[in-house]
Amino acid sequence: MPTIAVNGPQPYEARIGAGLNQDIARRCVEIGANQAGIVFQPPLRAAAEHLAELVAAEGVSPTLIDVPDAEAAKQLSVIGGVWDQLGEKGFNRRDVIIGLGGGATTDLAGFAAAGWMRGIKVIQVPTTLLAMVDAAVGGKTGINTAAGKNLVGAFHEPDSVFVDLERLETLPSAELVAGSAEIIKTGFIHDPIILERYESDPAACLDPQGFLPELIARSIAVKAAVVGEDLKESGLRETLNYGHTFGHAVERHEHYEWRHGNAVAVGMMFIAHLSHARGLIDTELVEKHRRILHSIGLPTSYRAGQFADLHEAMTHDKKNRDGKIRFVALTGVGETTRLEGPSTEELEAAYAAISE
Repeated sequence: MPTIAVNGPQPYEARIGAGLNQDIARRCVEIGANQAGIVFQPPLRAAAEHLAELVAAEGVSPTLIDVPDAEAAKQLSVIGGVWDQLGEKGFNRRDVIIGLGGGATTDLAGFAAAGWMRGIKVIQVPTTLLAMVDAAVGGKTGINTAAGKNLVGAFHEPDSVFVDLERLETLPSAELVAGSAEIIKTGFIHDPIILERYESDPAACLDPQGFLPELIARSIAVKAAVVGEDLKESGLRETLNYGHTFGHAVERHEHYEWRHGNAVAVGMMFIAHLSHARGLIDTELVEKHRRILHSIGLPTSYRAGQFADLHEAMTHDKKNRDGKIRFVALTGVGETTRLEGPSTEELEAAYAAISE
């Protein structure tokens, strides 16, 4: 499997392979760290302890830092606790944080590294499909607040990313399905071959022994190319938010109990209908969204009667400008534009089209 270069202001590599723990431990030595803080979720304690043993064997002192599972980790109280532990252990600017877990953990670990002493290195070790293709690559870090998702954070590029395909074998099917939404997103905005794979054999696209490793590499390559040109989302990087404006509103409305990928899938259907109503895409492309998402078990609708709350949540999206809700939209596969300030009537019509 390839090593994918991310050529931003501080270039790094995303390495894709199997059995990468020893390489992670060696990387701690290569960057000159004396200590490594391993941030992990409770279900990954055994994996964190094994990695800690390898790190210690390389002469780097490990500290295990457990955080709550999923989005519960992305809170002010949790990030404060991480910084307190770094302070107790005397972490300095030469030391490193390792984010071992899903997207919430890599977001938190990256933000902890960005804030500690105004920035120390972070090695991201994603363990879910979603984190492999999205959260761990790109340098976006952050936590949630009552006002919305990821409103507090920093751009902080990782030192390196290790995508260990062996971890896919331990994931439940629901995690593979949800994580696939971000892969499909990159297909719609940039790489039509990704969509061809899902249309030709959906089951193989969820199979670690099938198309899935190729799809992971393709999706990471899309994100690497985009963030290499636009780290801080001044233009091109916004395309990676396809499906996210409505998707984030769903997550907030569901108190972050919905999987991110499921919310993004519904968000892609919402913007597809909104774009069709504006004449940007044809009926077949809307149906292509529904067909691909449905084929692997992703949701394509949301319950009726929630528009007011979802609309209010969308008004707080960080991509908005001058009080206008902004969406990344398609004009064709691999062709994007921005749709700004749609009327409430347009938004209600798109919502009605996906309501169940």
